Amino acid sequence: MRKFVLIHFLLFMIIAVFSKDPWPYLLLTIAQIVYVPIALRFVLKRGEWFSKLYYYISIPAYVSVAIIQLFSPDWSAIPAIIYLAFTVFIALYGLSRFLRRGFTSIEEFSIDLGMMYIALGGGWYFAYVADIDTGFTPLLTWLTGIHFHYSAFLLPVFIGLLGRLHKPRSYSFSTILLLAAPMVVAIGITFSRWIELFSVLLYIVGLAGMIAIAWRAIFANRVQKWLIVISFTSLGLTILFSLLYVLGNGFGLTSITIDFMLRFHGVLNCVVFALCGVAGWLLSVPASNYKEPTFPISRLKGKQRVEQLGAPGQHRGFVDDMKRFGISKVSPRIVDFYENTIDYRLFSTVHWRKWFKPFAYLYSLISRKTEQINLPLHQNEVEMTGDVITVEPGLDGRPDARAWIRKVDDSFAFIALYSYHQSVTGKEYMNIALPLPFSTMTGVLELIEQGNDLQLTSKKTNPESDAGIYLTTRFGTYFKLPLEENFIVREESDGSMTAKHEMWIFSIPFLSIHYRIQKA
Repeated sequence: MRKFVLIHFLLFMIIAVFSKDPWPYLLLTIAQIVYVPIALRFVLKRGEWFSKLYYYISIPAYVSVAIIQLFSPDWSAIPAIIYLAFTVFIALYGLSRFLRRGFTSIEEFSIDLGMMYIALGGGWYFAYVADIDTGFTPLLTWLTGIHFHYSAFLLPVFIGLLGRLHKPRSYSFSTILLLAAPMVVAIGITFSRWIELFSVLLYIVGLAGMIAIAWRAIFANRVQKWLIVISFTSLGLTILFSLLYVLGNGFGLTSITIDFMLRFHGVLNCVVFALCGVAGWLLSVPASNYKEPTFPISRLKGKQRVEQLGAPGQHRGFVDDMKRFGISKVSPRIVDFYENTIDYRLFSTVHWRKWFKPFAYLYSLISRKTEQINLPLHQNEVEMTGDVITVEPGLDGRPDARAWIRKVDDSFAFIALYSYHQSVTGKEYMNIALPLPFSTMTGVLELIEQGNDLQLTSKKTNPESDAGIYLTTRFGTYFKLPLEENFIVREESDGSMTAKHEMWIFSIPFLSIHYRIQKA
């Protein structure tokens, strides 16, 4: 790593000595030649496709930047597009990392999004070098390019590395603000000074939280701690001057000029934020805390015909024995429903949230064809009929798999394949697969006793929990969806049962289903 860092610093020094451009333009060059390569090495893993291709695609990119800075040829657009292609490869690597995990491990998502953002930096850099009319002055075009290298790439990577060390509850909130801010800044500069002001406020609140987290984090040594704290704190200082600039440029309240911002803001970001941050993380790069799930998933994908799954009769319910899940205190009627499902009638009322109804309508055009998660759009109570089908051994791949078929009138509403698995900690989970075209959606539910009631939830109750909703494809990745579901099943005073099924997307409620369950 030391040799790698030394080579990149020497290349930059050569460019700095012989460059024909004014010194402020080296602020972007040092990010391209030094900071971006080193930050990439923090997260690259041996054996991954990007790691194997890195030298073949990075060396031409770095040489291209050097050519532009040293010679400024008339054909500078050619080396600029080579650098743009390099940033696109980085973005694809970030996307591939995200697709392996999905919406989990926000510290890793921060790193992924930073790598995706840098392609925008490459695009604005190309537009500047190629003298493309972006609707802004050349200086603003260049400044947008530098913005996406520092605030939109380096900052998310540093945030992700900090999250690997220390992730309190406030971390997710601060991270979301800082990840959204780069795009809000770009939108604000283009359309509205008020949006630009809002983006700066996002940075201020997010950075205040991140600085506090950095102070509380435990680092490998004191030198690293001070370097990282100084890095984040310096960015907090520069963002205050950004606020003054926006107030002056957009509202005429201050006299901060773009020339002052270029010198003060640019130099502080380059020398203190980026250099201290890179030096600090070079002392010790924290390992990722993310562990890919290992629970079994169904082999069945696509539209499954009932007659291809097996035959009714062998299994009477979702499970053979609820004691498997440690259930012993809930109402005996609820236990009987899960063990003898075919003895009960099920009536449901579907409530789509108003904001989600247009999406529900569009999805219904697909669900009618796939006959999966095919729910009514109205709020009238309907009876869901069906049976429990024993899945042929070896067809699903999970233990004791059985399909619960639910129909509304003559149309299939659900074909849910029920099984179970035991986590590495020894806890049993309900493992429910819904075959989809070319994929399978798997709901891993934790069963929790609440007095006489039973809760089934995909929300994690602890970091080691397998609970969640995942999408798996033939490539075998466990892509965690931004979905959560929760069931509450209870016995009423008249002996009947009710159940409430709620669902969220990005923590926003979008669907609830109320069930009446009666003995047949």
